[in-house]
Parts: sequence; structure tokens; C-alpha cells
Amino acid sequence: MASFVDELWTVALTAPQVDAAALATAIEAAAGSTEPLDYRTRLLIRHALAALEKHWGADRFAHWLEQSRVAIEVEGERRSAPVARASSEVGFPSLARRVVDVTKPETVLEFFRLLSRHARHPTRLDVGGSLALILRDLLARRTEDVDVVDEVPAELRGQHELLQQLSSRFGLQLAHFQSHYLPDGWRHRLQFFQAFGELEVYLVDTYDVMVSKLCSKREKDLDDLRALKPRTDRELLRARLIGAGAGLLSEPRSREAAEYNWYVLFGAPLPGSNDAR
Repeated sequence: MASFVDELWTVALTAPQVDAAALATAIEAAAGSTEPLDYRTRLLIRHALAALEKHWGADRFAHWLEQSRVAIEVEGERRSAPVARASSEVGFPSLARRVVDVTKPETVLEFFRLLSRHARHPTRLDVGGSLALILRDLLARRTEDVDVVDEVPAELRGQHELLQQLSSRFGLQLAHFQSHYLPDGWRHRLQFFQAFGELEVYLVDTYDVMVSKLCSKREKDLDDLRALKPRTDRELLRARLIGAGAGLLSEPRSREAAEYNWYVLFGAPLPGSNDAR
């Protein structure tokens, strides 16, 4: 069983994006535990607190600290100043840049519920991209896009004022991407997610999303795959890629991306490539 200190290190350092709420909880648990805190952990706590204050702002940070059940312990760590053991020790400079308020599944559900109140006829959304993973609790990061396959239904896309209000309220916007970025047969693997009145939401299969990201050169897609890796069935991903994903791999740019991403993830050549034989 992981200790509170181990959990703090996991939350702060293993993901490209760090959820502010999860980081705050991990700091409280580590600072309030009876576990001995070594020099590096105390330094991590101080940098994590500074990152939270920068992200939240002074007022919200102060309110959080006042409400904390271990405010005294946290404040003690915040005010402590461990002396660096070597001039090369610079702490955790990337942490402040990586702290975000991740998109919560419940926020997305609220978005769909409100959107559904303006769907006057049966309307369907086939949702892919990172949001399909967030709604399955497989990925924790911030996104602003509800990625719909091919196009946003006409029933919704013409309601510009509504969509602007939803974007301002939830930080989410209806977007779309072309289905040719998905593996063959993806429609047959769509999974019903939930009905919201006249609005029905389906999710693109997890491994179809992953294959699409494998064939992408965007850094955030590789980061998503890195976050998914501990839960990934590598053999299933391989089979989906070289089977249904054959059309994607036939395009030089997509294949180059897949070869690069597969090597970064697994330290091996892409299955089916000349190097893999």
C-alpha cells in the first residue's frame, strides 16, 4: 500500500498535468501524516504549495489553507526553508506550469444536461478524443473540447448564443474532427454512454481513441498515451493498430507518428515495421 508521501510524489510528478485539487489533498495527507519527511519531500511540499498559490491566486489559496484540517502542519512546511545541499538542486521548476483544474466528469455531465434542454428533436453525439477517456475515468487532465465525430448536429450548431454561454459557464465547447482519423470499423464499436432527454451520447471505443492518438504528432496525444499506459492492454492495442488501423498506417505522416510514439511508450519498434521483424 502506497504511503501518503509516495502518493504526493505520484500526484506531483507522474502526469503531464497536475490536478490542483488532487495536489492539495496529497499535500495535506503528507504534511499531516506521521511519516518522516526527508529533505526532498519537504522541498516538494514547499514547491507544490507555491505552485498552488500561483494557480489559485492569493485569496483562494489563503482560504484553502484556513479551511485545512492540518493548516498548522502545512503552514509549518510552507515556512520551513531547507537549505539546498548542492547548487545544482533547483527543486521542481516545472510544477507550477503543470498545475491545472482538470475537467471533471461531473462537469461534462452538467454540460450535457444543460445542452439537452435545447435539443428539440432526437439528437445524437458521437464523442471521441480525450473527453471519451475522461468520461470513463481513464484520464485526468484539462480539455476545452467536446470532440464530436465528423460534425456537430445542425440541431445544436446553429444555437450560437447557447454555445457561447456553455463555453463561458463550463469551459467546454462543441468541436468536431473527421472520422478518417479513426480506425476502420469504429462505428461498430461505439458504446452508448447516457441519454439526456432528447440528446443521446455515445463514446468512441477506448482503443480506437488510442490508435488515433498513436498516429498523431501532437505532444498532448503522446502525453495522454503515457498517462493511459499503466491501464493499457498492449496486445489489444497492437492488434487494433495493425488491424483496424492499417489505413492510418498507410499514410506516411501517420505511420511516422505511430513509430515514434510506440517507441517512446514501449521502447520497441512499431509492430509490423521492418525494424520489428
